[in-house]
Amino acid sequence: MRMRSVFCLLLFLVGGVVSTFSEDLPPATLDELRSRIQAHVSNPKFKAGTLGVKIVSAKTGTVVFEQDADELLSPASNAKLYTVALALDRLGQDYRIRTSLYSTSAPRDGVLDGDLVVFGRGDPCITAKLNGGNLLNGFQPLVAALTNAGVREIKGNLVADESFFAGAEFGSGWSWDDLQNYYGAEVSALTIGDNTTMVTVRGGNAPGEPCSIRLRPETSLLSVSNRVRTVAAQGKQNVRFFRTIDGAVLYVSGELPVGATANEEVPVRRPAALFAELFRRALENNGIHVQGTNQVIGWLNSNCYRDRISELTELGGMDSPPLKDIAREVQKPSQNLYTDLLLAHVGEKIRGGQRAEEVSSEDLGIRELGKFLREAGVRQSDVQFEEGSGLSRNNLTTPNATIALLQYMSKHPAAEAYWSALPVAGVDGTLRSRMKGTPAEGNVRAKTGTLRWAYSLSGDVKTAAGERLLFCIMLNRYYNTDPQRSTRSEIDVVPVLLAGYKGAVD
Repeated sequence: MRMRSVFCLLLFLVGGVVSTFSEDLPPATLDELRSRIQAHVSNPKFKAGTLGVKIVSAKTGTVVFEQDADELLSPASNAKLYTVALALDRLGQDYRIRTSLYSTSAPRDGVLDGDLVVFGRGDPCITAKLNGGNLLNGFQPLVAALTNAGVREIKGNLVADESFFAGAEFGSGWSWDDLQNYYGAEVSALTIGDNTTMVTVRGGNAPGEPCSIRLRPETSLLSVSNRVRTVAAQGKQNVRFFRTIDGAVLYVSGELPVGATANEEVPVRRPAALFAELFRRALENNGIHVQGTNQVIGWLNSNCYRDRISELTELGGMDSPPLKDIAREVQKPSQNLYTDLLLAHVGEKIRGGQRAEEVSSEDLGIRELGKFLREAGVRQSDVQFEEGSGLSRNNLTTPNATIALLQYMSKHPAAEAYWSALPVAGVDGTLRSRMKGTPAEGNVRAKTGTLRWAYSLSGDVKTAAGERLLFCIMLNRYYNTDPQRSTRSEIDVVPVLLAGYKGAVD
């Protein structure tokens, strides 16, 4: 009797080990794959939220799995999948955004007697990162246009005209506290350095000494109130940043240990003014003197050049990288500003006879997105967006719509540009630290999305059998109470299962 009990106990223990191990093995059949996904998404911990999932074969459209795929959910930054697709379709993957230099008179004997007008159309790529680490290098094509024309002095003003875009400088539905952060930087047709400045705070040499604060780039547009105190080297670092709504003052407070450093990227109010300030600096560095003042004019200014470009003399300009490269700069790091610049640019390209006072660039872009999605086979009721980046909590879409979009873009002429722009699991972008050491690493290409109470991941994956699957996972209103497990890892379970699947779908 005792031997039988011991034998049964051994069987139980061995069975438990085998069962646990089998859960770590990739699913072998389609039924097992579906049951494993179903077991995960049906976990009671998700009950208070909504978890929408859809997975299909990229080749045939065969539905592998779906749950609540017709629910309208917040996509967060999955909205960028829609805006980038729109831009590639309407503008073309080789399209470039031009920034132009105009004057009110032709230069003579090295002197420009009137104003110098820099007219922007939303190029997002005048950044330090894309110019060898030196932001001012981004102005070199504009500087070269003047030096090639022999200009050494400008008697008039330096006019930064951002009137190409009409409407508010913030995306519809953005929250006021978004504006405190780099991801809530203002949208301007004259964008420079992501419309932010990097604030570096350094602790003093001894406790009680003042901390130093430096802005890069330096700008007169932001005053700093330094309230940070140095504490002992073993003290706690706790530095806080608060910018007033008008953007004039940045309050930096808290404690910083001796010799320690804290960095924060802070948005700058009125980025066109920052553009003018830095462009003037670049001109002076190259021996071109501006006698007049810096001026900023937008679409509400009666003297803007939006509809009067033909009255000016073009001195030159510079073009952005091609749109296929901008798409990568949007999707890999999930860059909100660049996305909304693209949406506004598309809006202006199709404006036609509608006056700026009647409809904003953003609204025109959203209207065009609706037309594009109908062409892509997406039901009109399945997508309700009000801006392009996904920062708005009012944007809504369904897993059905996202899958339909991904299917359409898989056959689009710009398909390679579209898919190669996405982060790769365990490799780069917002997926660089996710799904490492799994079959999904270096395999899954997907757009992430994160807002408070909204998480999403949509893209493609190749199974172990070589079949390409498209997937969309959207989790809303989920409160994670497990400190050992992130919400992102809960989402990643599904693409990891798909990547390891060795069976057939079609």
